[in-house]
Amino acid sequence: MENSVQDTVVCLGNEIKSRAVVKYSAAPPPTTYALLREKTDLKLPPANWLRESTQLGPAGTTVLGSSSKNKPFSSFGMAYDFIDSIGNDVDVVSDSENIKKLLKIPYSKSHVSMAVHRVGRTLLLDDLDIQELFMRSSQTGDWTWLKEFYQRLVDQKWQRKKKSKEHWYQKAILSKFLYYSISGDGAAEPVPGDSASSSKGDEGCGGGELGPSWPATFTIASSDPEDSASPEEGLRNDFARNILWTFEDIHMLVGSNMPIFGGGRYPAVSLRLRDNNKPINILTGIDYWLDNLMCNVPELVMCFHVNGIVQKYEMIKTEDIPNLDNSKFSTRVVKDIAQNILSFLKSNCTKEGHTYWLFKASSSDVVKLYDLTTLCEETAEEKCQNPFTLPVAVLLYKVASNMMKKSQNRKHYGTIRTLLLNCVKLLDQERHPQIIASAHCMLAELFQLDEPLEDGNGESLRSGGSEDSYSEEEEEEELPEDSDENGSCSGCSNPADASRAVAVIKSVGELSVPEKYTHHIRPNYTFPVSHDKEERCRHVLGNVLRGLKAVDSTIKKESDLPAADPNTPIPLKYEDGDDSSGHNVVEKEISLLLDRVGPGQENYKHPTRSGMIPGSWQHRIKLQLFLKASKAYYVLADAAANLLKYGRALRYVKLALQCHDAYCAVSSSLHPEVLFFHSQCLSLCGDIQLMLAQNASNRAAYLEEYSYQTKEDQEILHSLHRECSCQAFNMATDLAMDPEYQLFVSCKCYEAAYELLTSGELRKLHSEQLGQVLKRLGNIRNEMGVFYMNQAAAMQTEKEEKKGVSAAEQEMWKKSFSCFEKGLKDFEAISDAANTALLLCNTGRLMRICAQAHCAVSEDLNRGEFSPEEALYYNKAIDYYLRAMKSLGKRESHKAVWDSVNWELSTTYFTLATLLQDYAPLSRKAQEQIEREVTDAMMKSLKYCDLQTESARQPLYQYRAATIHHRLASMYHSCFRNQVGDEHLRKQHRTLADLHYSKAVQLFLSLRDAPCELLRTQLERVAFAEFQMAGQNSTSAKLKTLLGALDIMIETHHAFQLIHKELLEEQQASAASDVAVPESPDGSASSGLNTEEVLKLIGVFEPSFSFILLHLMKLIKLSLNDFYRQRNIIFLCLRQERVHVIAY
Repeated sequence: MENSVQDTVVCLGNEIKSRAVVKYSAAPPPTTYALLREKTDLKLPPANWLRESTQLGPAGTTVLGSSSKNKPFSSFGMAYDFIDSIGNDVDVVSDSENIKKLLKIPYSKSHVSMAVHRVGRTLLLDDLDIQELFMRSSQTGDWTWLKEFYQRLVDQKWQRKKKSKEHWYQKAILSKFLYYSISGDGAAEPVPGDSASSSKGDEGCGGGELGPSWPATFTIASSDPEDSASPEEGLRNDFARNILWTFEDIHMLVGSNMPIFGGGRYPAVSLRLRDNNKPINILTGIDYWLDNLMCNVPELVMCFHVNGIVQKYEMIKTEDIPNLDNSKFSTRVVKDIAQNILSFLKSNCTKEGHTYWLFKASSSDVVKLYDLTTLCEETAEEKCQNPFTLPVAVLLYKVASNMMKKSQNRKHYGTIRTLLLNCVKLLDQERHPQIIASAHCMLAELFQLDEPLEDGNGESLRSGGSEDSYSEEEEEEELPEDSDENGSCSGCSNPADASRAVAVIKSVGELSVPEKYTHHIRPNYTFPVSHDKEERCRHVLGNVLRGLKAVDSTIKKESDLPAADPNTPIPLKYEDGDDSSGHNVVEKEISLLLDRVGPGQENYKHPTRSGMIPGSWQHRIKLQLFLKASKAYYVLADAAANLLKYGRALRYVKLALQCHDAYCAVSSSLHPEVLFFHSQCLSLCGDIQLMLAQNASNRAAYLEEYSYQTKEDQEILHSLHRECSCQAFNMATDLAMDPEYQLFVSCKCYEAAYELLTSGELRKLHSEQLGQVLKRLGNIRNEMGVFYMNQAAAMQTEKEEKKGVSAAEQEMWKKSFSCFEKGLKDFEAISDAANTALLLCNTGRLMRICAQAHCAVSEDLNRGEFSPEEALYYNKAIDYYLRAMKSLGKRESHKAVWDSVNWELSTTYFTLATLLQDYAPLSRKAQEQIEREVTDAMMKSLKYCDLQTESARQPLYQYRAATIHHRLASMYHSCFRNQVGDEHLRKQHRTLADLHYSKAVQLFLSLRDAPCELLRTQLERVAFAEFQMAGQNSTSAKLKTLLGALDIMIETHHAFQLIHKELLEEQQASAASDVAVPESPDGSASSGLNTEEVLKLIGVFEPSFSFILLHLMKLIKLSLNDFYRQRNIIFLCLRQERVHVIAY
């Protein structure tokens, strides 16, 4: 046999368009026919008669009727072989004889009986031999219901009528003519015994019609779900050629056995034998014309005979056949008939999987369409079966499977789903569990999200040709008009018959009316495929459950299984214990898991608890169903996590891991993609446990979500327990109450996912996913480090007496530091600079907490000197912050992280300098050394104060910079006062003090919300000027210094204005609410203004101001020349300031 696409020709007549493409041909290329001599006697058999001939194909031996002319499943054989065309591309699949019979309905008085099936938009037409069916019914009882229906509503006096001797005589001379025409091919082989025995006599030839033409049963023996849908006896494609024929706008896949010869003006001709005494009628002309169009034959050679004696040959072009004498017909009318019949069938044969019966009684003008599936279902007899049910179901399955493999477009998913649902609906689970399980597996795959369809094995090709009938175009015209080939079918029917018909053509003449039924075509309904993710997953799980039930129903080994009620949730308990034992259990589970899925398991055959045989169809389908269920639960878990429903998410991921556990229990090896998916499940489980640890306040709601379970989930879990205990991941998916334990479980899940991804081929295939898992590992270790760090800080705060560091605190520090170190390695492995910097920053914070815990405390519980341990840990913190800055490189790469690290570094330097300055370790270091260290730390802190960038921290940076300048000025002020002897050094200190005081004042002025700090700085400047004046000898120098101090005092006017404004705002707010403004214990008002501090500063301001004025008066008396000028200045200043001070 040979697959080919050949002889593609477009034939354009005057009125119709026809195009034929030979999709498959078992016949050799056409050879020249033998031109018989005149007077050749066709009644005498040729030497090669009834021998196998490649030229004649099956036509040579079946033309005598040694087998049925039409097998009931012939269209299914073609559909199986050309599955790509079924459902969308082709309108009709049928034997060419059936197509011709339909198109001749308005012209013929003969009966028509055909079975019609719909698959997508394709109709399958098969001859429904009533005579054979009813003869079979008497033997097996399979069609008793149809026989009773036929006798009750159609023909109450049905009886079989045998064919005449003339009929068999005409068939015999046709057969002998064809064998003469192939020139007695010496390569001919003897016909098999059954065919040879059929030639013993004309009467005996008719007896072979029953038998192999109708398969007694349709069985499936293959264990492969794909191969299980392959046709057996009676479902093969036995035609000599299969042709894709386009007739106008109708696309048909037809089978033909017509012999084609070469010769004449064209490379292909058809050969016909005609009785010279009988003219060609319309039926014969249509027959010849349609055969040539379908087979793409441009010319007809007709041999005329008289009583079997050859008279002459005549050649006729195909386009001239409609115009022959006595056989004229309109090709346009034939086209209209074809379109109307197709429209009629498509508009009424709407249910996929149903068997429709198109019936026209002999000599009747009424064509009726019955739904045999509905009639069969209405019959109460147990043995009532429709032989078409299984072939139709298998075809639906194969078409859906083919569309799944070929089409990645989701717009076809609705059609595929419809095909599969109709397939399942037709079958009985007890008889056909394999097809049902496979169909549900495909439905589950159809709804699977974000999963590319895998390429499967192609469909098996046809297994070889078999006997079939050659065209019997003359048979109809040889029979009397009132006879019927299949019995006496009366045209008079009971009126009740009309009520059982799906549709009726009241008169065959309607078929000739253009577009009579075109407007009746209804669109083919398809079940939609939902776009809602949760709904799609529920569809997947529903189909998985039904598929598992179908598989489980075939596994008989139940004695070893523990009894379980599918409606009762199976408790998943674990042993209670302390945290360390729980941690050990989780580590043990993860270790066992990694051992189980490791490369050593590649060829190990796991025994199944349910008794499945490894490699069986049950085993393969169950593996697919387990995996699909696991993926559906994974998607549900991910969706629930995105909705912040973490209890529900943990329940779903637990079910996903249980399905995967069952998969591992029955699988002999694990594909890398399965391991990759498992790593995704573990990673998601880690995410959910982390979120649960961070959202402990909603624990009650999460517990309620976690405990809920649907009946569907329970039944799936019950099926899983047939294969394994599903206990492998209990600890990892348990909803614990301890955040530390949840963080630990999350970390172990990520570690297991990492181990899977770094094993074997996965490391190369999924490097991106490996990076994501490493990032999650670094993140969870950071979270654990922060958790332990906060625990240590809480212990430090709760201590009543700070007498050293406790062992518990040190343990928390070690755990935190270890987590931070591991997290750093994870982020450095993937070159994640930002997260590396954040972990270094957190490690720096841990060092600061350690430093705070080591602060010295004296016996009276007061803060002692700055200890060496504090200095050590603060310097370590600074080192980590500097490393973080170095890992970032520059601010432009990660601005937010850079600003955070920069602030922490500045804060650490400032804290170190402040502690050194306020609690100077004078017992260990000299004053000068301490001053140098304070200056160095202050200047480094000032270096990292970003005063230029506009951000939320800019005011804080300004305040810190002002405070640093103020502290440095105060330190240099103190050094200047205490320094004796070295005038150069004193002068340097005085200059630095002036500089820092000026910068501090400038920054405090820009803040506008630090009036007390501004006033304190100004008063310190005045005190600094007073101290300088005390050391001066010259009157003019003293006068100059005091005038400078007086200017500073005048500048305090701005600070007093800010204080006055804030006090007024507080009074107005208090008056509006009639409630006194609450004050804090330190005397500060609710707005943050420290009134006690303000009063102290005013208490300093007044005597200082009086001192300056008194000394100015004394100095003025000593300088009479400038008396009047100075007096005016003094009085002016005195008036202004006194009025101002009195107001406060």
